Amino acid sequence: MKKILKFDASDAPAEEYFLAAEKLISGNPQQTIWQHYTDPSAKFLTGIWQSEVGKWRINYTEEEYCQILQGSSILTDELGNAVTVSSGENFVIPRGFNGTWEVVQKTRKIYVIYEA
Repeated sequence: MKKILKFDASDAPAEEYFLAAEKLISGNPQQTIWQHYTDPSAKFLTGIWQSEVGKWRINYTEEEYCQILQGSSILTDELGNAVTVSSGENFVIPRGFNGTWEVVQKTRKIYVIYEA
């Protein structure tokens, strides 16, 4: 039987990690994910992500919807176009997006990812 999964009732373990050195631009932010759901194909997943202050390179091979729960970050594309995202905002990062992610204030988000 399939059941509805509520994040606040989930016992998803916290997975803490640091980014690979070759991705880092500034800082060495500790990041944490709480993976609440992964479908059987492992192509669709969702949970909560959190990062300390820092900046790193990003190269998206997936589609990602985000809702910022706390903090502020700046996403900048390869051409230098920057978008600031803050608490309460929702956005999508398309597959193929390359640039940087800078956490200005400790950021926590809900993520929904589809990897084709």
